[in-house]
Amino acid sequence: MKVTLERAALLKSLGHVHRVVERRTTIPILSNVLIRAEAGALKLKATDLDLEVTETLPADVGQPGATTLPAHTLHDIVRKLPDGSQVTLEMTGDTSQLVLRSGRSRFQLQCLPESDFPDLSAGELTHSFKLVGAQLKQLIDKTQFAISTEETRYYLNGIYMHTMEVEGRAVMRVVSTDGHRLARVEIPAPEGSVEMPGIIIPRKAVSEIQKLIEDATADVMLELSSTKIRLTFGGVILTTKLIDGTFPDYARVIPTGNDKFLTVEKGPFAAAVDRVSTISSERGRAVKLAIADGKLILSVTNPDSGSATEELDVDYDAAPIDIGFNARYLLDITEQLDNDTALLKLADSGSPTLVQDREGASAIYVLMPMRV
Repeated sequence: MKVTLERAALLKSLGHVHRVVERRTTIPILSNVLIRAEAGALKLKATDLDLEVTETLPADVGQPGATTLPAHTLHDIVRKLPDGSQVTLEMTGDTSQLVLRSGRSRFQLQCLPESDFPDLSAGELTHSFKLVGAQLKQLIDKTQFAISTEETRYYLNGIYMHTMEVEGRAVMRVVSTDGHRLARVEIPAPEGSVEMPGIIIPRKAVSEIQKLIEDATADVMLELSSTKIRLTFGGVILTTKLIDGTFPDYARVIPTGNDKFLTVEKGPFAAAVDRVSTISSERGRAVKLAIADGKLILSVTNPDSGSATEELDVDYDAAPIDIGFNARYLLDITEQLDNDTALLKLADSGSPTLVQDREGASAIYVLMPMRV
């Protein structure tokens, strides 16, 4: 095998694929990236057996062939080579070693045979549709923060994507929850997505998808079945297994009767929450909201370090209410809001609160209260 290509192009592609490779793995071949040189192109592939990323890029192929190389080592070498340089990968008689040359640099790398590399075959993918990069990014950005990290509730360790009919129109919804907060965002259902199975995309795949959306205006092709999903971003293809579990009936926890409406300016509100929470204990992080007659008093009391209060003018004309929230969760939600205002719909101090940036917004958030 002999192939030559630009360092910048190789580095960009290795950046896409090497992130999938776990730094600690008991299976040596999973530490490697598969490289295959064929007719004018170099194909790179990495996998952790659940997630696979492949990318094809143009290259000057002197002799076709394939092998696997340590992914993180190869990425580090190419990253440290000078800008604008050419990289040549060459393997001669000894198939256990590959020589990487660039300018006066020469590296001899240990290989493992291509035949050992696992293939994450997608099988039959029953539904396919396209989303504009910006739409897919929006769906992920507004829900990713609420994905659960609790491994025992594995069915919450991802985002739930499904289509449904709402008031006579088909919508695609993406939902995530960790039991303390819930995020739900919807867009008009893309053509081809109606009647797709409800799927749970794992947290690691969600993170990689987000990083691969480099052009917000380009279409992303999604092909899926009930067990796998494949996304195509130009020359990059990501395939992942889906979480095999049942996502809970999230509609049950979204309150519909909350009749106390609090409207605050998002920036000053978030800054005030951040300031008073400086006093809170790391474990609790509870901030109390006392709301009455157009005033909001935020307060935190920590027996170990003292107390803090801050007052804000707000739009509120319902019965007075005191309610506590986890400050970090409150800030995570305000970060997702697009408007300059935040609308909190409250019921009482023990019931979930609904947060939106305005009435009828496509994204809604539910936050469970804390005792304060």
